[in-house]
Amino acid sequence: MEGLSAAWVPRDPLPECGESSGRDPRDMNHTKGGLVIFTANSHPSSRELGKRIAERLGVELGKVQVYQEANRETRVQIQESVRGKDVFVIQTMSKDVNTTIMEMLIMVYACRTSCAKSITGVLPYFPYSKQCKMRKRGSIVSKLVASMMCKAGLTHLITMDLHQKEIQGFFNIPVDNLRASPFLLQYIQEEIPDYRNAVIVAKSPASAKRAQSFAERLRLGIAVIHGEAQDAESDQVDGRHSPPTVKTTGAIHPSMEIPLLIPKEKPPITVVGDVGGRIAIIVDDIIDDVDSFVAAAETLKERGAYKIFVMATHGLLSSEAPRFIEESAIDEVVVTNTIPHELQKLQCPKIKTVDISMILSEAIRRIHNGESMSYLFRNIGVDD
Repeated sequence: MEGLSAAWVPRDPLPECGESSGRDPRDMNHTKGGLVIFTANSHPSSRELGKRIAERLGVELGKVQVYQEANRETRVQIQESVRGKDVFVIQTMSKDVNTTIMEMLIMVYACRTSCAKSITGVLPYFPYSKQCKMRKRGSIVSKLVASMMCKAGLTHLITMDLHQKEIQGFFNIPVDNLRASPFLLQYIQEEIPDYRNAVIVAKSPASAKRAQSFAERLRLGIAVIHGEAQDAESDQVDGRHSPPTVKTTGAIHPSMEIPLLIPKEKPPITVVGDVGGRIAIIVDDIIDDVDSFVAAAETLKERGAYKIFVMATHGLLSSEAPRFIEESAIDEVVVTNTIPHELQKLQCPKIKTVDISMILSEAIRRIHNGESMSYLFRNIGVDD
């Protein structure tokens, strides 16, 4: 609660919202009747985000009880009528992600059996989004989670910065994948002195597109770090990655042999781009295990960067991440409040929070009132 209340609030980044109705564009509190907002998670931070959204919309949070039985089963009790209403279920991910998913599914199903007109899930961070590709003898877990949510009764999903945009194809319902980049860009412009002397950094070639998007919007240069240890998800993503250990002959024709793929060999760490005497801003969508960020910061320091920022949408910050950040060359880590991280902020004062409740509340208002969502995606390209 304390961490969210201290979040950096952007200055009116959504002007003209509701421009088609001819009313005051800054009036966010105008919604038609029949709107109910629930927070599925009993975690205080989830309720705090829900309160921020409800306050902007001028409504009260719906009455619901979510708790664990003695045998660890999840029980949900809706304490008001939702018949014929548009229900929005806000759920943030806690450390116990599996319990969080079950809370969401049970609440959605409870609203469905209570004859809600529509049920929209608001998941700022979609769980299991990193498990969206096939690894050998593995599974695409995010597809399973999407199927369960649709089966439970979800009719629409609002999320933010999916790890891979293709995850939207796992659903057979509308998905609005909002972007946090306008808020992070505004933070850079207003909170980083002399940001014109900065360079946007991709800590690996895989995140170069995101870095390029930030650099072009800020009119800054870009640098890419190449040769560092890759994340686990970038290795063996294809389930067909199991070549024979010995040469196979005779399977197709006695004279034919299946060629083996040459194994990868990572080159020495290099930085493509000039960071000497500059502010380095590393951008990514998720910061969880911070080892790669810490290594990137050390490399940038060695190349002459005098200040290093890390910007990400989702701050999972698992395990010893706060301690590693505090002891690293990183000067500041900026994340949004899509995921609760108050405890991590107490452990590491370098972590800052940007509030994104404004865009979530505007998305809810537009969906409920039947207005176009295109304004929220204005100037967003295919690669953004």
